[in-house]
Amino acid sequence: MTGAAPVVLDAMGGDHGPAEVIAGAVRARREHGVPVVLVGPRARLGEELRRHGATGEIAVAHAEDAVPMTERGAGATALTASSLAIGCELVGRGEGGALVSAGSTGAVVACAVRGIGRAAGVLRPALAVALPSLAGGASVLVDAGAIADPSPAMMAQFAQLGVAYARAVLAVEDPVVGLLSIAAEPGKGNRLARRAEELLGGLPVRFHGPVEGHDVLASTVDVIVTDGFTGNVVLKNVEGCVRTALTMVARAGIASPDRLAEVAGRYDPRTHGGAVLLGLRGTVVVAHGSSRAATIARACVVAHTLAGRDPAAGIVTTAAAG
Repeated sequence: MTGAAPVVLDAMGGDHGPAEVIAGAVRARREHGVPVVLVGPRARLGEELRRHGATGEIAVAHAEDAVPMTERGAGATALTASSLAIGCELVGRGEGGALVSAGSTGAVVACAVRGIGRAAGVLRPALAVALPSLAGGASVLVDAGAIADPSPAMMAQFAQLGVAYARAVLAVEDPVVGLLSIAAEPGKGNRLARRAEELLGGLPVRFHGPVEGHDVLASTVDVIVTDGFTGNVVLKNVEGCVRTALTMVARAGIASPDRLAEVAGRYDPRTHGGAVLLGLRGTVVVAHGSSRAATIARACVVAHTLAGRDPAAGIVTTAAAG
């Protein structure tokens, strides 16, 4: 992995401060060979790097400010000296191959759009998460939390972004798309779902039609399209249900602990690292705010793998009135 553009890591994003983020950066560098540039207050980051004996091993880009975790959107762009804003600018200028942040999703989206820019024709970016499915592969959930109130046209583009991601990252040759709704029958759901269904039917994608919540992990489709509010609820519900179900199975003693741990690991954020923000002119991975070092390290590995080949950047989207 040496010689590649470094992953730019927002050292001030996340619930646990720079200590966990820097520990993750050190793991990414030492265990996986991922080059990393930390962004944040130089003196503070230097102290943490010294604790790990990593002074001079990981580069630091100075940033005076940090975006609060309570900042949910465009207000983050006013903090031009923040670690998040400067990190996005580094990627936008080509000085970094990808950005990783465990900061507020809304703030990451706003700063990424400003500092990196949307791909041609993309209305709004969307978060994609690959969820392990029943058949042994994965299904792409998009949007998983970037845009809480999208228009139907945005959701139609989410399908195209998800298809591009499934092809490039999951190696699915001809992905099937489903629209998350309250019923599998056409024409049901709220106004947003009904209009999005109409638009999806006119796109050059394999549109299966509406799918229900129980289809999310059932390998029914390869790409599941929804709004960011619903998608984020689904994602966290899946993670919580898996933990609860496996705990109950473990207590009942009907499966080996090793096997249960293997299944749990497939849904653990430390395995997938975070969600990929699709539709930009560069690669951005958004890690969970509660991420510890292992998850940050994994997010850096994912970002480094995708750097320079964001599967959705530059796709030709089909115009859709919404």
